[in-house]
Amino acid sequence: MQTSTPQTRSRNLVKTIPGLLVSAFFLWYTFRGIHPSEFRSLSFVHPVWIAGVLGFTLVGYTLRCVRWARMLQSANARFGTCARVLMTSLAANNIMPLRIGDIMRIFTYAPDLGVAPSAIFSTVILEKLLDVFVVGLIFVQTAGRDLPTNIRRGADAALLISTVGLLVLMFGAGQLEAPMRKIFASLPQNKLIAKMEHWLLLAISTLRQMGIRGNIVLLLYSAVIWFCEGMIFVSAIHLVGIQTDLLGPWEAVSFANLSYMLPSSPGAIGPFEWAVKLALASHGTSRAIAAVFGLAIHAWMLISVTGAGGLIFLVHRFRSHNHIPLLEEIETLPTELP
Repeated sequence: MQTSTPQTRSRNLVKTIPGLLVSAFFLWYTFRGIHPSEFRSLSFVHPVWIAGVLGFTLVGYTLRCVRWARMLQSANARFGTCARVLMTSLAANNIMPLRIGDIMRIFTYAPDLGVAPSAIFSTVILEKLLDVFVVGLIFVQTAGRDLPTNIRRGADAALLISTVGLLVLMFGAGQLEAPMRKIFASLPQNKLIAKMEHWLLLAISTLRQMGIRGNIVLLLYSAVIWFCEGMIFVSAIHLVGIQTDLLGPWEAVSFANLSYMLPSSPGAIGPFEWAVKLALASHGTSRAIAAVFGLAIHAWMLISVTGAGGLIFLVHRFRSHNHIPLLEEIETLPTELP
C-alpha cells in the first residue's frame, strides 16, 4: 500500500478546510444572539451528581473496550491491548482530522494486536453499525415535536434501513456470503465496487465467526454503552439544575452523537453543540441555556476521553521506549483502507 507523500499531505490538508468551515458556521449559528452572561449561568446546583458523570463515563468507555475485545476474541487479542488501542484511537479522532484514530487502529496497532488490518477494519465497521442502530433508535423514540419535520423523517428512514440491515447481518450472516458475491459479480467491476464487496464480506465474516449468540451479546453491550452515555447527560443536567423533561437528555445524547456524521472538524465541534441545543429546546429548555450546556458537556466528553486516551498512549510509549514522533508515524500510514 502507498504511504503518504507531500502531495497527499497537502491534499489531506485541503480536505480538512471544509470541515473547519462547517464547524465555524455551526458555532456561529448555535451561539448567535446569546449574551456572554449566559456562559456564566451554569453552576453546580447538585454536586452529588458529579459522581454520576464520572461513574457513567468510566463504565461506558470500559464497556466499549470490552465490546471491541470480544469482537477480536477469535484472534486471541488481549483485553489490555484492545483497551489501549481503542482509547488511543478515540483520543486521536478527537484532535486529528480525517478519522486518523481509526486509521491508526487498523494499521499502526495491528502488530500489537496480532490481527490483520483487514480483520480490524471489519470490527470497526461492525462497531459503527451497532452504534448507529442504538443511537438512531433512542433518537426516534425521544425526538420532540418541535424538531424540524425533515430531521424526524430522515431519522425514521435511517433507523428503518439500519434496523433491517443490522438484523439481516446479525442473524443471517452464515447464509449471506454466497448471495453477496453473486450480487457484486453482476455489478460493473471497478475499484469502488471491489472495495465495497471486500468491506461488506469482512463485516459478514466477523459476524459469522461471532455466531448468533455472540451477536446478541454485542447488541446488549451496545445498549448498555449507550445507556451509560445517556446517563452522563442525565447526571450533568441534574448537576447544573437544567429544566427539561425525562426525554430531553436522551434526545440530546442521541442527536448529538448522530451529528458526528456531518463533515466537520475533529470532535464534531459545532454540530454537537447545535444538536444539543435543538434537542433540549424541543423538551422545554431555554435555547440559550441548552446551547451553553451543549458546549459544557461536549468539553467534558472531549477532555475526559482525549485525556484518558492520551495518557494511556504516553505511558505505553514510555514503557515501550518508542521515540518515533507521532506525526512521523502518521505520515507512514497507508493512504487507502485495506
